Amino acid sequence: MKKIYFLMAVLTVGILSGCSKGGDRGEVTGVPARSFRAEVPYGMVYVPGGSFLMGQTDQDVTFAQISQTKQVTIAPFFMDQTEVTNSQYRQFVNWVRDSIAITSYLNDDKYYLKPAKGAPANPSGKKFINWAYVKKYPVMSPKKGAAAAAASSKLQGMYYQGDDRIFDRNELDVRLLKYNYALVVLRNAANYKNDKTKKRSDFIYRDTVPVYPDTLVWLSDFSYAANEPMVQGYFSHPAFRNYPVVGVTWRQARAFNMWRSRYNDAYKDARHLPHRAPYSLPTEAEFEYAARGGRTGTDYPWGGPYIKNAKGCLLANFKPGRGNYTDDGAAYTVNVKSYFPNDYGLYNMAGNVSEWTSSAFDESASTFVHDLAPSFDYEAKASDPPVLKRKVVRGGSWKDVGYFLQNSTRTYEYQDTAKSYIGFRCVTNYQGRDIKDKR
Repeated sequence: MKKIYFLMAVLTVGILSGCSKGGDRGEVTGVPARSFRAEVPYGMVYVPGGSFLMGQTDQDVTFAQISQTKQVTIAPFFMDQTEVTNSQYRQFVNWVRDSIAITSYLNDDKYYLKPAKGAPANPSGKKFINWAYVKKYPVMSPKKGAAAAAASSKLQGMYYQGDDRIFDRNELDVRLLKYNYALVVLRNAANYKNDKTKKRSDFIYRDTVPVYPDTLVWLSDFSYAANEPMVQGYFSHPAFRNYPVVGVTWRQARAFNMWRSRYNDAYKDARHLPHRAPYSLPTEAEFEYAARGGRTGTDYPWGGPYIKNAKGCLLANFKPGRGNYTDDGAAYTVNVKSYFPNDYGLYNMAGNVSEWTSSAFDESASTFVHDLAPSFDYEAKASDPPVLKRKVVRGGSWKDVGYFLQNSTRTYEYQDTAKSYIGFRCVTNYQGRDIKDKR
């Protein structure tokens, strides 16, 4: 008898489960979707959302008009633990280099993805590079044999030619390395959403950016300084691989973020996973909030009010005194994981290199930006005057005095300008309310 009851119970469960799989029975159940579990992106830290008093903590007569205090709220986001390194930026440069080599010079089908067996070819005729094959068989590495010689011959156009060559060496012509991208300027789209004369294309911004950093900044930034060794080795020598990349403009930093987003999306697409929020430069509010590390009313990322600890050791890489760059441990930049991180686990939010933000610079921005996720953005046109091409720079650098290390200090640089003391780091928004919220 027990066996009969057991079989009936099993049969009932089977019937009910079969009914549930057969459809939604006419009920609104939502669109089927894969479950999503938050992950901390590689090399980033989670910055919880919250509100804080943005602006100066001490009375500052000189800059009181451009750094006024304001209570604002920031949503949670992920931020690079360190500044973007030479090694990380070289990955971007090498990707652009290999793309150009494959599409414009080699024209070899081995480097392209092939349709699956029985699958039709791409109707648009567009071919996609097989990056797994490129990693296994690098495009620019020296090889042997007739095939390697033929490939090397095809790639000669990527090297300096004629009088630009030195000792017949094959040196990559970095002027060829340009990255194309497009993005929708959402702020403009929102401003004109009721304008029937506007098309979607009116809000699409397209740019072509030379990606190789300006290594000559080590000379052009300083009058009569023997910085030739930094020009020759800082970006290319492995000794500096984990040092912050410099010599990149604001436009180049944004291009890196566009590439990083697409690079990650390609991985997610191949595995049918949901996309991460796009990478971007932090707003100046996000940068200051992250630099404070959850502390209230402090001058520096480590708290303050002093730039030395109890043992007399300097806590950041900056210019301690006139003509003195070395008392903090280095004459120029340092490894991106030098000194102690702040309470969020972020390194060098003050000192080492100043950092680009996504925000446009306006002296009175604090008076008109919103108190929820504040940022003043402006998409400068080539024809705009220089005053509209200013972008906020935060954090202070290895060549700055201590004042510029303060959390509230804001300054600017022009978006097409590269400097030996300005780098950047990336952020990506957290998709949800809070990483600890499981609902």
